[in-house]
Amino acid sequence: MDFNVKKLASDAGVFFTRAVQYTEEKLGQAEKTELDAHLENLIARADCTKNWTDKIFRQTEVLLQPNPSARIEEFFYEKLDRKIPSRITNAELLGQYMQDAAKDFGPGTPYGSTLITVGDYQKRLGGAEREFLQTSAINFLTPLRNFLEGDWKTISKERRLLENRRLDLDVCKARLKKAKLAEAKAAAAPDFQETRPRNYVLSASASALWSEEVDKAEHELRVAQTEFDRQAEVTRLLLEGISSTHVNHLRCLHEFVEAQAAYYTQCHKHMQDLQKELSRFPNAFAVNASTSGVSTGPSPLSSATLPGASSPSRPPNPSNALEPSTLKIEEVKPPATGTRKAKVLYDYDAADTSELSLLADELITVYTVPGMDPDWLIGERGNQKGKVPVTYLELLS
Repeated sequence: MDFNVKKLASDAGVFFTRAVQYTEEKLGQAEKTELDAHLENLIARADCTKNWTDKIFRQTEVLLQPNPSARIEEFFYEKLDRKIPSRITNAELLGQYMQDAAKDFGPGTPYGSTLITVGDYQKRLGGAEREFLQTSAINFLTPLRNFLEGDWKTISKERRLLENRRLDLDVCKARLKKAKLAEAKAAAAPDFQETRPRNYVLSASASALWSEEVDKAEHELRVAQTEFDRQAEVTRLLLEGISSTHVNHLRCLHEFVEAQAAYYTQCHKHMQDLQKELSRFPNAFAVNASTSGVSTGPSPLSSATLPGASSPSRPPNPSNALEPSTLKIEEVKPPATGTRKAKVLYDYDAADTSELSLLADELITVYTVPGMDPDWLIGERGNQKGKVPVTYLELLS
């Protein structure tokens, strides 16, 4: 082992002088060389970029992988430079559970067959999610990580070196200042009447020594100034590269948004296809309701959320939908707030004059009044007004 004692002592001496200079600056006992305004602005901009990039990176990791244990596992795999094992998504796991449950319930039953269908689409959603996670990690997370672990570490290293060069420069300035003060004091003309010749000779010799010390300090100052200027230029060039970093991150951000849009578009399409699949079983809800002793009237959710479903059966005539002794249909006034637009899903023929006939795909205004049966609403179309069944409508706003 090559152990250089002289170099170790020299480095220790440099570290000590820098520490003394830094402490005196903090205490206000020493002058400090200030960086130019342009470099200070670049440093502030770089610090801001690093801080916000780190926050965006961490929160994006949480968004893509909410499980902290999984994030820690992925972190260790990356540090060990090993491939991260493929992990099944929650939607895929749910889909598998649904399909396994359908085997026990009976794939031929309405519930079992629906579980199989929903489980298949859950797996598709999980596959789309996995693709989105992989794309986002490559196109967005990786560039941010490369900046934080690569470019920023290089910038930080050069900034620390610049700070050391500045401390060395200020140490040289302080040393030169002290040498000049001592030289001026030694060069002061002695009083020949009161001073012995020997003292005069010693004074002249001391003046010559301090003059040499001043020359040496000036040389060290020039060297320190040159090194400081060179390091300031290197640091400035690196900091100006932050603009290129912003451009790169902007491109990555666009790719992240595109990946998100593609993912949600796929999810929306899968859910629409699933609704179409479920609409092929319009009587499944009625079968379940009849076996449980509940009224077989279709619920608003089953018809309103499945656009392709067949026309529901006519709801029972609401003889008590409105109290006839206190309120008549022609006397009903729309409330000041609470009216909504609704799209008619199926044709409907009014059973009496209190009801309003409907045509599929038309838009009407609906609202409710105190005492209304929950299966019915008041509908208005132009000057026409009457009760309409909820199961024939899709509420829009």
